[in-house]
Amino acid sequence: MKVKHEANFATLAIHAAYDAKQHQGALTPPVHISSTYAFESVEQGGAAFQGENDRYIYARLGSPSQHILEQRLAALEQAEAALATASGMGAITATLWSMVKPGDEIIADLSLYGCTFSFLEHGLKTFGVKISYVDLTEPENLKHHISSQTKLVYSESPSNPNMRLIDIAALAEITGQYDCKLMIDNTYCTPYLQNPIVLGADLVVHSATKYLGGHGDLIAGFVAGSQEDMDRIRMFGLKDMTGAVISGFDVSLLLRGLKTLHVRMDRHCENAQKVAAYLAQSPHVKNTYYPGLTDFPQQPLASKQMRQAGGMIALELNGTKEQSAQFVNQLQMIMCAVSLGDAETLIQHPASMTHSTYTEDELSAHLISPTLIRLSVGLEHVDDIIADLHQALESVFSAASGNCFSPSGLAILA
Repeated sequence: MKVKHEANFATLAIHAAYDAKQHQGALTPPVHISSTYAFESVEQGGAAFQGENDRYIYARLGSPSQHILEQRLAALEQAEAALATASGMGAITATLWSMVKPGDEIIADLSLYGCTFSFLEHGLKTFGVKISYVDLTEPENLKHHISSQTKLVYSESPSNPNMRLIDIAALAEITGQYDCKLMIDNTYCTPYLQNPIVLGADLVVHSATKYLGGHGDLIAGFVAGSQEDMDRIRMFGLKDMTGAVISGFDVSLLLRGLKTLHVRMDRHCENAQKVAAYLAQSPHVKNTYYPGLTDFPQQPLASKQMRQAGGMIALELNGTKEQSAQFVNQLQMIMCAVSLGDAETLIQHPASMTHSTYTEDELSAHLISPTLIRLSVGLEHVDDIIADLHQALESVFSAASGNCFSPSGLAILA
C-alpha cells in the first residue's frame, strides 16, 4: 500500500493547488483579468447566484487565478480556506465588518499597526462596536476582561512596531470558552515561521504586501480560517462592505513571490539575528527588541510558537526623539520607508511617521516611545547593513561625546 507523502512548506509554496496539465502545460498560472464571466444559459447563471454550481460570476467574488492563490495560501497557513484581498487593511476591515455588529465588543492588544488602530477607533467604534484595549501579553488579563459581549479578540504577534509577543495557544484556550473568535495578524512571521490556526486561532490575517510578495511591487492581503467564515467574509465584508478586490496582476505577482518565501525568510532571519546582536552591544542603543536574543523577555514563548525569530527588529536609542530622527536621516544604504519584508533593508521612526496621528497619551498607552525605531532587515550582505547602522549611530552620538564605538571585525562603509 502506498503511503501518501505530505509535502513540505517549500513544495507547497511552489506547487499547491496548481496542475500545469490543466492549463495547456503553462508552468506559471495564467493571469485572469476578466471582470465578468459568461454563462451558457440563464438557468446556469441563476444556479451560480444560488451557489448551486462553481461557475465564476464576477471578479469581485473571485477568479480562477485568485482561487489558485487562495488554495495555496490556505495550505501554507494550514487553514481550511483563505480569501485574498486588495490590501492587508482590506483583509482586516472585510473580516471585522463581517464578524461584529453594534453592541458587540472587540478586545484588542495594546500595540497595533497604526491603521488597524484607526479603523477600530474611527470606524467600528463610531458604528456602536465597543473597543477595549488590554495587555494581551499576559493571558490572565484577557480572563479578567472577556465577557459574553466579547465577540472577537484581536492581536498581532510579534506586534507592530515594538515586537511584543502574545501566547496564541493560551488566548485560544480562553476564547474557546466563549462565543468569541481569536484573530491574529501574522504579517511579521509569515506562515513559514508561525501558524496561528494550528495554535488555536480562528482567523489569521496578513498584509501580503510585505514578506509574501517580498519585492515591494504589489499591494495585497489575505485572511484564512474556516470555509464558513471565508464564505461569510467574501459575500459580505468583501462583496458588500469594502469591495477590496485583488487584481489579477497582483495575484500573479503574489504567486511568484510565494515561490521564494522560504528562501528569503531564512536569509531575513539570519541577517536580523546578526544585526540584533550588533545593536544589543552598542552603547548608543538603549533597548533592542528581537525574539532571537537570549535576553529578549519573551524568548521562551518565541521558541515555543515561532520556528525562527523573524526579520523585524525594534530598538530604542539612548537619546531624544530628535536624535532618533537624525539617526534615520544619516543612513546611506538603508532606506527610510514604511512597509517591510522587502529585499531592501527599510527603517522608520514610528512616532514621527506611521503612528504620528497618535496623541502623546495614545503613544504612551500603546507602548510606543519617542525614540523607538522599526527596522526591517533586508537581504543585502549583513556586513553592509551593520556598517551603515554603525556610521549613522556614530555620526549622531560620537560627535557630541567624543567617544567612538567600533565593534571588532566590522568593515565600515566608506
